[in-house]
Amino acid sequence: MDLALLRTFVTVHRAGSFTRAAALLGLSQPAVTSQIRTLERQLGRPLFLRQPRGVTPTTIGDELAHKAAPHLDALVEITETGLDEDSALRTLHLAGPPEFTAERALPALTELTGEDGRGFALRASFGTAEETLEGLGAGHHDLAIGTARPRGSLFTATPLCDEEHVLVAAPGYAELIGPADGGRDGHRPGAAELAGVPVIEVHETLPFVSRYWASVFDCRPTAPGTVIVPDLRAVLACAVAGAGLAVLPRYLCASALERGAVVALHEPPVPPLRTYFLVVRSGTLALPHIARAHDWLLRAAAGWT
Repeated sequence: MDLALLRTFVTVHRAGSFTRAAALLGLSQPAVTSQIRTLERQLGRPLFLRQPRGVTPTTIGDELAHKAAPHLDALVEITETGLDEDSALRTLHLAGPPEFTAERALPALTELTGEDGRGFALRASFGTAEETLEGLGAGHHDLAIGTARPRGSLFTATPLCDEEHVLVAAPGYAELIGPADGGRDGHRPGAAELAGVPVIEVHETLPFVSRYWASVFDCRPTAPGTVIVPDLRAVLACAVAGAGLAVLPRYLCASALERGAVVALHEPPVPPLRTYFLVVRSGTLALPHIARAHDWLLRAAAGWT
């Protein structure tokens, strides 16, 4: 069987579209369509069901992809790495949310990059959950970090760690609404007391604040976003500057809390949590550098608080 046909097939399977696969392969769409038809004739089975938007693999197509993809990935690694000793360093392509990847994953993985004879080069990119999974499926990334377990058999996801969310603001706001733990009367500030405090968020839909309000107060926030900035580190900086309240991962604001730059406005008995997952294309953990990075991150995460 022609390896070029298999490579095209796996790319279409991952991209979910002849058009996207053609762009990834540097081929025309008719060329990709022709190669898939040739492979289907050789196998005597249909591999994809054509849909108005893209294609869906048949059962045979899924089975072939899961058997062939890891071996094709390994061959690509060999061709990219080369066979001489000077090019033995493999490259790991990591993708994930900017804050968690920068603050947690990259510092842990850089410990592996310099190991004599066993290290690897590291390339990182940031993106939304959808962009990250799309890039992973298309073969642009080897390992992805996400906050949702992907469906289907194309990916394998492993829980990495839980992230505690904290409602914070500059100290002046705490003086206005009362102590987070309820003080002597035991009454913690609720949604009503917080309604007049400006909101800092990463998006107009207020994803972090809305999730916190739903989990803790069983309602939606009523205040619109006053400051919208697409990076949680910038959200923290705005909160420190006194722009309003924000919901942040504890690991990200722990230092600011410790030095009093921000304070917790509410301390619920059960804080909201979000789970991170390590995601790979199914079968690629057979590649040593991906497996080592995967295992190393899982061990590192055991010590994260």
